[in-house]
Amino acid sequence: MKVLKLAHRVISTERPAFVMGILNATPDSFWHKSRGGKEHAVKLIQDGADIIDIGGESTRPGSDYISTEEELKRVVPLVKAVRKFSDIPISIDTRKYEVMKAAFEEGADILNDISALEDDSKLATFAAEKEIPVILMHKRGLPKTMQDLITDDDIFTQVNEYLTARAEFAVNSGIKREKIIIDPGIGFGKNTSQNFTLMRKCGELCGGKFTVLMALSRKRCIGDVTGREVEDRLAGTLSADLLSVLKGAAIVRVHDVKECVDSLNVLNAFFSETFPSTETLKAVS
Repeated sequence: MKVLKLAHRVISTERPAFVMGILNATPDSFWHKSRGGKEHAVKLIQDGADIIDIGGESTRPGSDYISTEEELKRVVPLVKAVRKFSDIPISIDTRKYEVMKAAFEEGADILNDISALEDDSKLATFAAEKEIPVILMHKRGLPKTMQDLITDDDIFTQVNEYLTARAEFAVNSGIKREKIIIDPGIGFGKNTSQNFTLMRKCGELCGGKFTVLMALSRKRCIGDVTGREVEDRLAGTLSADLLSVLKGAAIVRVHDVKECVDSLNVLNAFFSETFPSTETLKAVS
């Protein structure tokens, strides 16, 4: 069983990993089917998501950051809408204190910060005070230029050292170790070979001390090894997610929740001594 402590409750899953469904309140996220509002949230929940990750600022390669005001307009109404019909844990994909604070006040549970608490000095203190779990991600530069910053460095060492340092910063800011989640930042200033190195060694990051999230869904590295465009990368994504879970990932951030849940149920059954019944599978879905 996987367990994750939120600010006011604990969630768990019998599957090998939590499934985080992506809900983008943006006009320009790279996979258009991740964009939407309440209706898409309902679908993610019905498909079996354990967590919904709401983002109001696209971080696809080449994208520009947006203002706090615009991000608030996109994110907060969507959190309010979801909370009217569901208590599913909500993660907020933001680098900004004002956005996280407003979302938390409306019922959000998790901070997903691609800047690993670097971009806004107020975020770490706020997360510590409210006991919010934080996702710390590695990236190079800004989304606008990150693909121009790819080097041939030892990527595992670089990412490991960075995430270790950011995790220690979080701890020193008052965030409990059990509330820290690390994300190696697949596709954020890395080439395909480096991305697969991080997939193979994800469970070794930070000495295995923290929960690992992998966000691989339909990304360019999947297309590079399959020759598929983004709309045809589902099979490759499922394979990458399962392999990452086998290597230590405890959360997978995905666009295609139903298919991911099915694949994790199969993985669960494969390693079980007794084959689960259909009723059991429905219960964990």
